[in-house]
Amino acid sequence: MDLTAFVLIKTQCHSSEWYQVFVNQVSEMPEVMAFYRMAGEYDYLMRVQVTDMKSFDSFYKRLVNGVAGLSDVTSSFSMEEIKFTTCLPIPE
Repeated sequence: MDLTAFVLIKTQCHSSEWYQVFVNQVSEMPEVMAFYRMAGEYDYLMRVQVTDMKSFDSFYKRLVNGVAGLSDVTSSFSMEEIKFTTCLPIPE
């Protein structure tokens, strides 16, 4: 997978029913590697992994056409992964 995208989402919907549908829909998308509910300007952040821009475009269209209530979807693309780890720091 050669392309990493960070997708930021704003929504006007915040009901528990909408949230559950949204979480279920996004969780079923295999391209989504990480998914966070945020504090701040955007409501949600996703890390998306795809093979190329055409694959991302397909993912993006499924997202915006398949999920009701999204008011802003913004994407940024990684040029270089400088550090990635799954190791947790262990205090001494």
